[in-house]
Amino acid sequence: MDSDRILISQFLEMLGAERGASQNTLESYGRDLTHLSENNNISLKDITRDQVRDYLSILKAQDMAPRTQARKLSTLRQFYKFLYAEGIRDDNPVLGIDSPRLGATLPKLLSEKQVSKLLEIAHSRAEQKGDIKSLRLHALIELLYATGLRVTELVSLPRAALQSGQPYIYVRGKGDKERLVPMNVRAIRAVEAYGDALSQKGGKWLFPSRGAKGHLTRHRFAQLLKQLGTDAGILPSQLSPHVLRHAFATHLLAHGADLRAVQKMLGHSDISTTQIYTHVLEERLKLLVEKKHPLSKP
Repeated sequence: MDSDRILISQFLEMLGAERGASQNTLESYGRDLTHLSENNNISLKDITRDQVRDYLSILKAQDMAPRTQARKLSTLRQFYKFLYAEGIRDDNPVLGIDSPRLGATLPKLLSEKQVSKLLEIAHSRAEQKGDIKSLRLHALIELLYATGLRVTELVSLPRAALQSGQPYIYVRGKGDKERLVPMNVRAIRAVEAYGDALSQKGGKWLFPSRGAKGHLTRHRFAQLLKQLGTDAGILPSQLSPHVLRHAFATHLLAHGADLRAVQKMLGHSDISTTQIYTHVLEERLKLLVEKKHPLSKP
């Protein structure tokens, strides 16, 4: 319906202007609301609480993952909160509707050995071939594992984010917030080798592309990473840019990094988001007690 498209557009405009929502977030919200609009014979402005419940029941009957159902419900909550605040509706039809139960899911994990193998193959190919694509992939993977950047932050890094001779990068993350993230020596060398091969003729992006966005896309990087992972003996289902971000956080904590420091590097606004990785800390502390406590020995 045209009226639905207008309301969705107004809502997304507000999210972008007032809350600094990323393009990916806006696209996700837009898809969720369009899906609801296309699966109801009444406008979004007039939908009832019972109809919202019916819609959620349909999602469940389609075996949609509980986390996806919860995300769609979250979108509806924000959308109808906006309509209520703007006086477009005099009630919120989503109030009182509970989210589906979510099991405690831990991130997919890669071992340090698996990551080392991945980096080893990327480095070897970059040295042997020396072409821009091999150097770029090596730089991307080293940088991702060294910094834990979100994939969107990584592929859209401007050249200005890297300060010559400095072991850190400036990152603009969610909500347009900036943070400073340190790099290790391997990542610095890989990025410098790639930078030497990259054309210096203009261009804003560190990882430019001929696509509409002007830089490498998340999807293309994920494809390249999975291809490399296959050669490293890692199943495509086990590997993604986000899994490498998880590996960064998990391995840091396993080696004694402070949770607050990891939170800052990941760009989490709330420590509770980072605490999903504390299972690593718990295991490390358990081993520490078993090995070091004087009463733990027989």
